[in-house]
Amino acid sequence: MAEELTIEELMKRMPKAFLPEKAQGVEAVIQFHFTGGEAGDWYAAIAGGACSVDRGRRDNPTLAVTVDEQDWISIIGGKLNAMSAFAEQRLKLKGDLGLAMKMMGYFKL
Repeated sequence: MAEELTIEELMKRMPKAFLPEKAQGVEAVIQFHFTGGEAGDWYAAIAGGACSVDRGRRDNPTLAVTVDEQDWISIIGGKLNAMSAFAEQRLKLKGDLGLAMKMMGYFKL
């Protein structure tokens, strides 16, 4: 599954994979900065029981994620452990680390 996925496809699927019952009361902006072949910036905004995703940068995100696009695809696909990637500095997080720990639970992977 994960091999053929592109960052664009993955990011566009996020709103459909969002589980509002798992993110009740959450208001957050998650900024993604991807490096590698599909380098670029995306953000996900969670508010009012919904998730929207778009290209670009948002000021003062709740959480900023910097990661190689292939590593992110591997994390989402379950082939790379996010904690291991963080420990190896392949996944860099800035901001609300509590949100980072809970974020994967907000989506059906």
